[in-house]
Amino acid sequence: MNKKSIIGVIILFLIVVLTACSSASSTDISQSTEQTITKIRLPMGFIPNVQYAPFYVASTKGFYQEVGLEIEFDYSPETDGVALVGADELRFAVVSGEQVLLARAQEIPIVYIMAWWHDYPVGMVSLKDENITDPSDLKGKTIGIPGLYGASYIGFRALLNSVDLEESDVTLESIGYNQVEALLAGQIQSGVVYVNNEPVQLESQDLSVDVIKVADYVHLASNGLITNEKTIQDDPGLISRMISATMKGIEATLADPDGAFEICKQYVEGLDSVNEQVQREVLERTIEFWDTEQLGISDQDAWENMQAVLLDMEMLSEPLDIESAYTNQFIAP
Repeated sequence: MNKKSIIGVIILFLIVVLTACSSASSTDISQSTEQTITKIRLPMGFIPNVQYAPFYVASTKGFYQEVGLEIEFDYSPETDGVALVGADELRFAVVSGEQVLLARAQEIPIVYIMAWWHDYPVGMVSLKDENITDPSDLKGKTIGIPGLYGASYIGFRALLNSVDLEESDVTLESIGYNQVEALLAGQIQSGVVYVNNEPVQLESQDLSVDVIKVADYVHLASNGLITNEKTIQDDPGLISRMISATMKGIEATLADPDGAFEICKQYVEGLDSVNEQVQREVLERTIEFWDTEQLGISDQDAWENMQAVLLDMEMLSEPLDIESAYTNQFIAP
């Protein structure tokens, strides 16, 4: 074999070796990338709905993927999310502020890490003819409420407290989520509702309504993201990634509600039907509850007000250490 042939064999050998190394390297990189993806099952507390637009946007636009997360939306109840996160079976859940305090009173170690809703969305709606425009006008009226539980009941009691009314000053009827039908049938004079939802449904039927927002009378800790104390201690980087991607979803939704609504159609059935105009308005009114000067920040007054309501309702037997129930440490200044 001459010198040229020997050199050719050597070069061929090197090419084969380098190609094999390159393939192995590519395989390793692929495996490494897969290994860095963290799958998150996220309990949301409600059915698929336009109010979850920021999460849908963050997922569709790849904000979660950019930080190595893959989100599975889980629409199980708030209480399930609280229990699973508290037991460290799941890392995150979307819940309302009162659930955090009620859980911590039972020594469930959850912590509220990102405020999503700046204001509490509960309120009262009544037909214009009833002339119920102020919480004090509720005295002596028949009020419909989904039930004596959850954010609706707590918001209602907070509203009564704001004008020194007692529950005994009204006739309270548990009617499930049939406030619109009950109002139209004359069964009730006012209904406890989410003010970004039922009033829109009534107005879509060309009815004039009066709405009383709890947020106009008392500032309460509302919906946001929770984790547990163990995750804060052991994996703060995961929390930062989850929050940063979710915040980008909120910002993108605020910047382009029309685009966000189109994305919602991939997750919520029926948005491209005759219901589209109503649901588009629901999203617009929901956005009002997120938009604030600094997204994500929890306000101590809101937590103290929430605790005061729960104590008054005897849902808490004694004050808690409020500052251990929430943190702003993962929210960029």
